[in-house]
Parts: sequence; structure tokens; C-alpha cells
Amino acid sequence: MRRLVLCLALALATPVAAVQPDEILADPVLEQRAREISKGLRCLVCRNESIDESNADLARDLRLLVRERLVAGDSDSETLDFIVARFGEYVLLKPQTGGSNWVLWGAGPGMLLVGLGVGVAFLRRRQTAPEAAPALTPDEQARLRDILGD
Repeated sequence: MRRLVLCLALALATPVAAVQPDEILADPVLEQRAREISKGLRCLVCRNESIDESNADLARDLRLLVRERLVAGDSDSETLDFIVARFGEYVLLKPQTGGSNWVLWGAGPGMLLVGLGVGVAFLRRRQTAPEAAPALTPDEQARLRDILGD
């Protein structure tokens, strides 16, 4: 019976934030801002997990850094800019769509258009290709049989 209860508890358990009690700010407004920022930052150890959900030591350090910047009076955007300047744009779970990132965002659709263009050009050339070589004359067929030894 205990195993059944344990299995049900594990099956119904949902992931919870990894924020430790000693990290939580006394001001609930600042804490909510910190949580919102943390949900958008990637844990550099876990890769596709936010620092709000990660138990890694680096994620904890990043959570503390976010809270330090907010307590110091930084706005949300200033806090994000500071962290991106320090760790690079990879730390953002949702990459920005401006600047040089347009090349990355446009590369997929661009390659699709290039592929479609190549396919259309191939089909058009195939339609206008010259007729196949004419059939062999009877003399050529006889010569070919002699060469092949038939």
C-alpha cells in the first residue's frame, strides 16, 4: 500500500522551482520580479531549463545575482542587460530577434526558398531538354551485337 501511495505521489508530482528559502527576498514585489526574470534565463549547466527550475550551483549563483541587481535598484531590462553582457546571449531562453540574429532567424526560410528555386530550375530545364538520342539503325545494332558477342 505504501508503494502504491509513493508511486501515485511521484506520478502526480509537478516540477517545482528550485529557489531555496534563503534566496527569497523579503519584498514580495521584488521577489515576483526576480522570479519572472529567472524564468527567462537559461541554466548554463542544464541547458534547456530555466535558472528558476534548476538545482545547479551556477543557477543558484545566477538567481542570487538577479536578486542583488534588483535590490540595488536596477530595472528588469537593466538586470537582463547586465547578465547578457556578462554571460552572452545564450543565457536567454528566448533569443532576441534583432541585430545580427536576423541572419540566424532568416537562414531557415532562406534555405527553403533557395531549395525551391533550385527545384523549379531543374524541372524547367528537364522540360526543355533535347529529345533522347535516336534509335540505332539496323547496321549499328548488328555491329553492337558483334562487339558484345551475342
